[in-house]
Amino acid sequence: MAKKVLGRGLGAYFPNLDDDSEQSQKSDGGKNSTDATGSIRDRVNVTLHVPVESIRMNPHQPRTEFDTFRLQELSDSIKQHGLIQPITVRHLGQERFELISGERRLRATRMAGIKEIPAFVREANDEQMITFAIIENIQREELNPIEIALGYQRLIDECSLKQEEVAQKVGRNRTTVTNSLRLLNLPAAIQQGLKTGKISAGHARTLVSVEDEEKQEELYNKAIENELSVRQLEDLVRLIGKPKKSKPKNPPASASQGIEYREITNRLRRTLATKVNIRKKAKGGEIKIEYYSDDELERLLSLFDGIRQ
Repeated sequence: MAKKVLGRGLGAYFPNLDDDSEQSQKSDGGKNSTDATGSIRDRVNVTLHVPVESIRMNPHQPRTEFDTFRLQELSDSIKQHGLIQPITVRHLGQERFELISGERRLRATRMAGIKEIPAFVREANDEQMITFAIIENIQREELNPIEIALGYQRLIDECSLKQEEVAQKVGRNRTTVTNSLRLLNLPAAIQQGLKTGKISAGHARTLVSVEDEEKQEELYNKAIENELSVRQLEDLVRLIGKPKKSKPKNPPASASQGIEYREITNRLRRTLATKVNIRKKAKGGEIKIEYYSDDELERLLSLFDGIRQ
């Protein structure tokens, strides 16, 4: 039903569409028709020349930064040679369309003063709109790390997806998505520095591991002022986080709480296949689980997901 409604809307907006279809069917013996009685209006996946003023921007677009100089270069190129690759839109009814992907091309076409733009029309719901926009920008490497993380977060919040499902949709592994989302925990100043290229994603991931926000900003400023590499920043973080030599107030339970805690610790080590320590405190305690690579972390996350289900 959705395809027929969409087809009728396009047919009403582009009255010559049927004539073009009939001429095409005559010239190719009807090979382009969907069936004996069908017409091109029954199709969604068509490329049309759409008035640029009839296209509204994608409200789910994860990209917020557009380089003005590069945009002007693209506009000049389109003015001289035309737009080679169509944008992608969905039809909203009557004479209205919504952009799915290609905002930079649409902006540049408007700057060039061109009134119509080639657009591939397809069906898409809100979840697909977000996903398509993220995937296109990632493939073109046009999103900064914060924009990517915000895109992942929108898929989680607005489409009720789990991190693993987000990873599957955008073609990334679970660990990559998890590490990306952690960047949103950084202070606003550091996120802005990452967006503008003052620091790299590697620097930002190193700063995420620092719990104190003031320390994060202090290290961020040092990294910029001294032009520290990621490795140098990692060394600095380890140096700052190195504990002072003192007698631990709460020794590991496996060493101080008797056979019961040792048995629990051993059970956890066998189940998780990694080093585990239990530390008892005045109220409750903590369990420390170690991992030694991204693959190891992915394995542990899969174990926890299985327990949760």
